[in-house]
Amino acid sequence: MDLELTEIKPIVTRMKRAHGHLGSVIRMMEEGADCEAVLTQLAAVNKALSRAGYAIVATGLQHCLTNEDTDIDQAKLEKLFLALA
Repeated sequence: MDLELTEIKPIVTRMKRAHGHLGSVIRMMEEGADCEAVLTQLAAVNKALSRAGYAIVATGLQHCLTNEDTDIDQAKLEKLFLALA
């Protein structure tokens, strides 16, 4: 299933923000930042990426449900969803 850029643009934006945030976490580690602060920021990056993944799944499901020409492979969708869990 191919998603239109207009459908996923907000997700791409979120992932770019998480990418920049991860760069900041790496710099924190290289500069010897406090372990707790690094882990807190890393958890925030992880959550942002997880939310982006769930948004992709939700967008894909919505696309499948509104497009009559799409055959839904339930096993494949379940596998993709579980990869994020």
